[in-house]
Amino acid sequence: MNEVVIANFNKINPRLFLFPFFIILTLVLFLLMNDALSVQGYVAIQKDWFYDLNHYFGAYKVTAFNLTQLGDASIFLSFLILLVIYAPKVWESLLSALLVSAVFCKFFKDLFLIPRPAEILNEDSFIIVGRTLHGFSSLPSGHTVTIFTILTVILFAFMPKKNIYKGMWIFLLLGFGYLIGLSRVAVGAHFPFDVLIGSVIGYCSGLLGIFISRKYKIWNWICFKKYSPIFIVAIIACCISVSIKIYNEKIIVFYLALISLFVALYKFIYVYVKK
Repeated sequence: MNEVVIANFNKINPRLFLFPFFIILTLVLFLLMNDALSVQGYVAIQKDWFYDLNHYFGAYKVTAFNLTQLGDASIFLSFLILLVIYAPKVWESLLSALLVSAVFCKFFKDLFLIPRPAEILNEDSFIIVGRTLHGFSSLPSGHTVTIFTILTVILFAFMPKKNIYKGMWIFLLLGFGYLIGLSRVAVGAHFPFDVLIGSVIGYCSGLLGIFISRKYKIWNWICFKKYSPIFIVAIIACCISVSIKIYNEKIIVFYLALISLFVALYKFIYVYVKK
């Protein structure tokens, strides 16, 4: 499996950055033409879309709340931890990509200082699921940046060879990513453009992570058996963290993440003690 991932990563071309550049350019021109480059304009131009999406998707509160948790790296990565054993190259790229995305996310949140919906709109006018988020850190959506960073690495790591399957694979992962992104609107945490821009930043972060792992061997040690205790300790810590989440919020995605972590813990211990 790791050989397939390496071969797919080696096919990636820097021209793939043209797609997000085109999206951002189109969005900037759209905002410019509608006099929406200011904070007030940015919120005003999409306020109606926010209400429509929030009221439609927010009606499915349990589903939205489960989906939005997958934008938490500690939850979604729980389902991918076994790839450290079977496809470590994926995790080498993921680690670099997530660091890049964290820097980008922090930089742009501090740069734009867009108020969250609950900060600028009447809280009684839209659906809020879970904790009410305030502050001036709406753009970009951090959960969307995270999920698209991870999905971009997975997208190119396991890209099928046949074009028909490539199209289905891309559609499936992008659809899944935007479903999680829309859940941030459904729970009342972000505006629609926060999600769109977050997806572009996440996509770029994922690509950069792949290029970094191709050029630099920063994380190539993760495949060595002698470092398995590091992951065993990390998995145990994640099990404790997820258990605390379950204690506070008994939702299915947390239980699934915990089961996945237990399976991974067993496998890492087995690989480490195996002669």
